[in-house]
Amino acid sequence: MAPASPTFSPLYRQIKSLMMHALESAEWQPGQAIPSEQELAQRFGVSQGTVRKAIDEMAAENLLIRKQGKGTFVASHNDPRALFRFLRLVPENGDLAHPTSVPLECWRAKAGHEASRVLQIEPGEPIIIVRRLLKFSSKPVVVDEIYLPGEIFQGLTIEVLQGWNGSLYSLFESRFGLRMIRAEERIRAVAADRGTADTLNVKEGVPLLSVERVTYTYGDRPVEWRRGLYSTAEHFYLNELN
Repeated sequence: MAPASPTFSPLYRQIKSLMMHALESAEWQPGQAIPSEQELAQRFGVSQGTVRKAIDEMAAENLLIRKQGKGTFVASHNDPRALFRFLRLVPENGDLAHPTSVPLECWRAKAGHEASRVLQIEPGEPIIIVRRLLKFSSKPVVVDEIYLPGEIFQGLTIEVLQGWNGSLYSLFESRFGLRMIRAEERIRAVAADRGTADTLNVKEGVPLLSVERVTYTYGDRPVEWRRGLYSTAEHFYLNELN
């Protein structure tokens, strides 16, 4: 059997890999400007065009943000534009006002088989479970149950959640140094059970969207498993396909 051939990686992809390492190691912090293309070209011993191509790809993946006349910055969940990258529920009236997050519960537990598989941790390791409600214009629309690795989120309590004014992902970034890079979702239709119906103020049995999400940080590491139930009486799920 012939030996496998080495995989060729274009030079700009190699530079992108080095820049990703700078992000993963927290050399460049969320919201911080990265060095100029000229400085990076000197650092890596390549042309500015090669660096620019690497930055273009990272900007397309929402890892970096170019600001006209200011430079290139590490993307941050504190940027208001970042909210609707992960929240795809849009009011039918087109009003994109930020929803209000209402923490309901937060407790520590041990990872069962499914949580350990999804979060890639050992069964029995500590996890934190959060239940929260999202309200749009004071109306309950989403109820989430969120599973988080306990080792990463030590110190997360209901008091911390209640005292935070912003999105959960901006809290995770600001307090725990964790940036969410991408997510995978599975969506299906379900009927509201009695408890969910009471929470969302809908009739038992009405159709809801069940959205199961696994969110990843740098290195393709899963750090959040979320199961949400969405009321779509006045909202729809928007997904842009490019």
